[in-house]
Amino acid sequence: MTQKELHDQRLIREAQDTVRRMHTRRHFLKESAMGLGALAMGSLLGNCGRRHENVMSQPAFDPAHPLLSKSPPFAGKARSVIYLHMAGAPSQLELFDFKPELTKMDGQDCPPSLMEGKQFAFIRGVPKMLGPQAKFAQHGESRAWVSEHLPHFSTVVDEVSFLKSVTTDQFNHAPAQLLLHTGSPRLGRPSMGSWVTYGLGTDNQNLPGFVVLTSGGSFPDAGKSVWGSGFLPSVYQGVQCRSEGDPVLFIKDPHGMSRDMRKASIDAINKANQQEYEEYNDPEILSRISQYEMAYRMQITAPEVMNINDEPEYIHEMYGTKPGKACFANNVLLARKLVEKGVRYVQLFDWGWDAHGDAPYNALNIGLINKYRSVDKAITALLLDLKQRGLLEETLVVWGGEFGRTPMMENRNGNQNPYKGRDHHTAAFTIWMAGGGIKKGFTYGETDEIGYYPISGKVEAFDIQATILKQLGFDHEQFTYPFQGRPFRLTDVGGKVIHDIIA
Repeated sequence: MTQKELHDQRLIREAQDTVRRMHTRRHFLKESAMGLGALAMGSLLGNCGRRHENVMSQPAFDPAHPLLSKSPPFAGKARSVIYLHMAGAPSQLELFDFKPELTKMDGQDCPPSLMEGKQFAFIRGVPKMLGPQAKFAQHGESRAWVSEHLPHFSTVVDEVSFLKSVTTDQFNHAPAQLLLHTGSPRLGRPSMGSWVTYGLGTDNQNLPGFVVLTSGGSFPDAGKSVWGSGFLPSVYQGVQCRSEGDPVLFIKDPHGMSRDMRKASIDAINKANQQEYEEYNDPEILSRISQYEMAYRMQITAPEVMNINDEPEYIHEMYGTKPGKACFANNVLLARKLVEKGVRYVQLFDWGWDAHGDAPYNALNIGLINKYRSVDKAITALLLDLKQRGLLEETLVVWGGEFGRTPMMENRNGNQNPYKGRDHHTAAFTIWMAGGGIKKGFTYGETDEIGYYPISGKVEAFDIQATILKQLGFDHEQFTYPFQGRPFRLTDVGGKVIHDIIA
């Protein structure tokens, strides 16, 4: 008997042993203790669930094939999303929100009216006002204001809609990131990418529907929760891929294991899973089976899709990529390749955008200049590349941070920081969108003369989420999932579609 046949027989015996253990009296008593309680709770909550049947709008869910491509309830203009999140919150006052009046106030004591009753992350005492640390000019037919820090991006402003009056009620990074991406500042809710793949599946069954790419040397402050699946089936959580080394950890067969042996292992595991499903009828078990099978298929597909070395030289020059290294530009090019291959939602997190000015690396006039340069070519190239491939109209691109920065300098413990920096600001910041049926060359909302308060076009995180779902073909108020006896939705009990930016 060959080594392969011996190995296969061992795997089959292990699966049979698992099934036998599942039929023991001890296993029955252990499982039924929870099962009887669940039955009782289900009978108590049954009427509560039925009460909401008419208002819930749930996609047809096939647990055996959870990522099959599905049509949205309404005709959506976008088929996929690329969300570029600058973790740490870039300063709108150095990039897009030009305030000449702030230049005149530079170095003056902050007026008491801007401090009274306000809560800041670090400012204490009376800070000095801080003028823009960049020169601005108007660009394109839309005459959009863009700073000198983004010379490449200034050439594509006529593809973009700017939201100048975005607000949040969270002034710390992790809760603000969670609110923007999951609809709640607390842990446990599904991320927007999970909702989208739950609703639409993916057009490529050999790749995840929701892919996450990180750069900047660290995860976002909220960690992996910002791409978690929460109470949705785990198959919908984001799959983190890498632009350096293997695209997915453990994607290669272990040393000494052939591809046939890997397939035999997965078949044996899934046979046990199938028997467990037939006994307990838990859809999460079918999701587990689906994930094992996708992992096997990804061994061939993912390395090919995630390889940027074969891209033509003009593309590398266009994006500013560095093949073989982990960087934002590489991830942006990978995002284009992924949506081109049918991935539904690609989330990029680029860490290092905090602008406190307590060290050179996060000073507006020193370290952050390098951050501006590191993203300028890549985001410009993404819009141009998607457009030339005919993908921009069906791909919604979103760029922004979790909150904004203050018009005054940051004071820590009443002392001015040694470098130019701004504190967290919840009242106003800028996010832009492009493609996916969004208006071109448009600005929505305006802040006051120093960029402190919105004076028109105020929008919240829920409004951003509602608009993204709208462009994908969903009514955010009807797109729900039953959990703990009531229908949950991404936008919770808020959210209004920003119709003014929709083409």
